[in-house]
Amino acid sequence: MHTITRTGLNSKARLGVKACEAPLGSTPVTKPTTSDLRFAAVAARDANADGTFVYSVATTGNYCLPSCGSRAAKRENLAFHDTVADAERSGFRPCKRCCPEKAPLSERRAVQVASLCRVIEAREGAASLDALAAHIGLSTFATHRLFTSVTGLTPKAYGTAYRAKCMEDRLRTEGSVTSAIVAAGYSSSARFYETSSKRLGMTAANYRKGGHNIEIRFAVGVASLGSVLVAATQSGVCAILIGDNPDVLLDDLQRRFANAQFVGADESFEQVVAHVVALVEEPHQAIQLPLDIRGTAFQQRVWQALTRIPAGQTMTYLQIAKAIGAPNACRAVAQACGANPLAVAIPCHRVVRTNGDLSGYRWGIDRKQMLIDREQDMLR
Repeated sequence: MHTITRTGLNSKARLGVKACEAPLGSTPVTKPTTSDLRFAAVAARDANADGTFVYSVATTGNYCLPSCGSRAAKRENLAFHDTVADAERSGFRPCKRCCPEKAPLSERRAVQVASLCRVIEAREGAASLDALAAHIGLSTFATHRLFTSVTGLTPKAYGTAYRAKCMEDRLRTEGSVTSAIVAAGYSSSARFYETSSKRLGMTAANYRKGGHNIEIRFAVGVASLGSVLVAATQSGVCAILIGDNPDVLLDDLQRRFANAQFVGADESFEQVVAHVVALVEEPHQAIQLPLDIRGTAFQQRVWQALTRIPAGQTMTYLQIAKAIGAPNACRAVAQACGANPLAVAIPCHRVVRTNGDLSGYRWGIDRKQMLIDREQDMLR
């Protein structure tokens, strides 16, 4: 039996109750006062209240989760119970719609999606949506919506990203690019080569050698926020790192491509660095440089959403998650922000917590506050 923990609501909401009639041999039911805060949770069908209490309906004999989508009952017919066991001892049976006696809906959905991920990972090539739907017994529409809401990716995009990650791992261990393609689960080499350079930032052969023969130009400038390291491949700027110690910033860059050829700045690249430093000083400016942005499919979606936040404004992680169609992926959004290698150019400093407080920032909370203040001051 799944046990629901005791609610943390104000204990005053529990006072002033009186016993109602209950079935013979059952635990007496206490009728809540009209000021009980749990009424609001039930009226709003608040999923955040699930697990803190259940409510019973005298006219149906059922007990439900606060988020249950069943038709609203009259207040006088409601009673609240701290646990599932309390409701059943009072003679009520579990609602067949919200299944309060089972694990929370969010946990059941997570289990379903995890099962789908294993199916996708085990297939050679893309798994059909029909096959995935049949696996969990839902319609194709419901399966697609469930998967996207939990992971932030469509099943197809997840499969593509998974094979790409496998390919990166295999390129480091397999004896040849061809064997790595087969081991990573690509149905043909053509499907891999269609997007390989874009995903890896170089040819597969060079990636397998840790960036061998890839030239990365870099230079360090100085801004009011500290040292600014700027690095670029032939495709565009691939890193903008901010910190106190230039050597630490360079070590961070070199870890990504251990065998790449790093070249100091020439006169033309110094102009690129000057442009980036100006962007740090005036972050409301639009980025005018080509960018070499590398990340997973989900990270790319988050970073694109960040670039659409106007200077001087902020959004919460939840708002970003909703904007990319993944309202349950707040934690994954925060992780994508933390993985951003292009400070200011991809403005992850404009994302805050739901209550407006600043959260972690790869280059320091103080710098995040300074960037936000600077943008807002320049718009006044």
